[in-house]
Amino acid sequence: MTNEQMTKLTVRGVQEGIRKREFSAGELYKKFLDLIEKENGKLNAYLSVAEFQEPVDGELAGVPLAVKDNICMKDMVTTASSKILKNHRAVYDATVISKLRSAGASFLGKTNLDEFAMGASTENSAFGVTKNPYDHSRVPGGSSGGSAAAVAAGLTVAALGSDTGGSIRQPAAFCGVVGLKPTYGRVSRYGLISMASSLDQIGPLTKNVYDSALILNFLAGKDSLDSTTANERVPDFTEDLTKSVKGLKIAMPREYFSEGLDSEVNNKVEQAISKLESLGAHVDQVSLPHADYALATYYLIVPSEVSSNLARYDGIRYGLRKEGENLLDTYIKSRSEGFGEEVRRRIILGTYALSSGYYDAYYLRAQKVRTLIRQDFEKVFEKFDIIVGPTTPTPAFKIGEKEDPLSMYLSDTYTVSVNLAGLPAISVPCGKVGDLPVGLQIIGKKFDEETILRVAHQYEMAS
Repeated sequence: MTNEQMTKLTVRGVQEGIRKREFSAGELYKKFLDLIEKENGKLNAYLSVAEFQEPVDGELAGVPLAVKDNICMKDMVTTASSKILKNHRAVYDATVISKLRSAGASFLGKTNLDEFAMGASTENSAFGVTKNPYDHSRVPGGSSGGSAAAVAAGLTVAALGSDTGGSIRQPAAFCGVVGLKPTYGRVSRYGLISMASSLDQIGPLTKNVYDSALILNFLAGKDSLDSTTANERVPDFTEDLTKSVKGLKIAMPREYFSEGLDSEVNNKVEQAISKLESLGAHVDQVSLPHADYALATYYLIVPSEVSSNLARYDGIRYGLRKEGENLLDTYIKSRSEGFGEEVRRRIILGTYALSSGYYDAYYLRAQKVRTLIRQDFEKVFEKFDIIVGPTTPTPAFKIGEKEDPLSMYLSDTYTVSVNLAGLPAISVPCGKVGDLPVGLQIIGKKFDEETILRVAHQYEMAS
C-alpha cells in the first residue's frame, strides 16, 4: 500500500483491509508513524506519538486514531497544550479512550490544540501553531485544530476532538473534514480536561459521515463516572444513514445568512441546501430571535466556568511549579508563567463576572439569555426536523491575521448557540472557496444524532 492510498483510508477501509489480510494492525500502525515522522514537521498536528499496543479483538480492531491532547490517556503526557501541564502524565484513561480500546482501536498519539481548548485557530498552543493542510499560511481552526489537520492530511484515519463552542465543527469546516458534536450528555466527559463543564463535549473528526456515525456508536452512553451523561437509548447510528430525506422539514435561520457571512461561503451553503431540496426535503426560512446574543452570552458563561475549573492549577498539587518567596508568590509565578495570554484573559474575565456585586449583572443574566436561546431552538423544532446553515462565516483565515481577540471570537458566531442549547450538530464539507474548504452545519433536536447524520450522509452521497 502506497502512502497516498494509506492517507485516504477510512475506518471502513481499515476494517476491510484487515479482514482481507491486506495488512495487519501492527503494519498499518507503523506505516502511520513513519508518515507522521515524515510530514508532521510541516503541520505540527501531533504533539506526541504513542507506542503500538496489540489491539483487542473488536469492531474497531486495528483502526488507528489520533486524540486531542486534552483527553487523558494513561501514562501518556497530557498537556492541554499548556506549559503548566508540560510534563504531566495522565494516571488513567478517559472513558472514551477505555471504550475505544475495548472496541479494538489503536491510538497514534496526541494532537495540538489551543491552550485548554481556548481559541478558534490553534494559535494559542504553548507548543506552536498547527498549519492548515490546504494552505500552510492559514490556520486549521480551533480548538481541535491538530485533530482536524491530522485527519485532513491523512496522518490518521480519524480523531477525537472536544467542542465547547464549535471546536470540532469549525476546524472540520476549515480543513474539509466531517466534525460531529453530539448532544450534551450523550458522551462521557470523564477524563476530558475541563474548560467549561456545562458546554464541553467530546466527538469525532472523520473523513466521511459513516465513520463519524460508527465511532459515535462506541463513544455514546451513560457513564457512572460522569453524572452529566444521560440515560438515553444508544442506537446503531449507522443504521438509518441510507434512508431518504424526502419529506424532511429543514429550517434556515435568517440570522445565519446576514451581515458578516462571506458571500462565496453563502453561495456554497445555499447550493448545499438546494441539493437537499432536490433530494425531496422541504426548506423554509425561520428566525432565531436571540441568536445575535449568543456570542456575548457564551463569552460570559465560558470565562466564568474557566475561572472555576482552572483554579486547581496552582503550582502546588501538580503541573508547573515556580518557587516564590511565599505561598502567594508561588501561586503567582507558577500561573503567570504556566498560562498563556488567552487563558489568563478568560480567567480574569470570569473571576470578574462571578465577583460580588457583578454576579447578577453578568453571569446570572447570561444564564437567563441562555434559556431564551434554548427556547428559540425548541420553538423551531416543534415544526422542523433540522436546522441548516454555514458552519463558519469565512474560510480559514491567515495565521496571525486576527490579533484582536474579539475578531477571533466571531469565528464561532454560528456554532456557540448549539452548545448553549446542548444540541447535536455536524459540519460536513460543501465545496470550496478557491482552494479552501467550506462547511455546512446541520443542527438537530436533543439526542437525535440519527437525523443529522442521515441528512449529512445523504448530502455527502449526492454531492
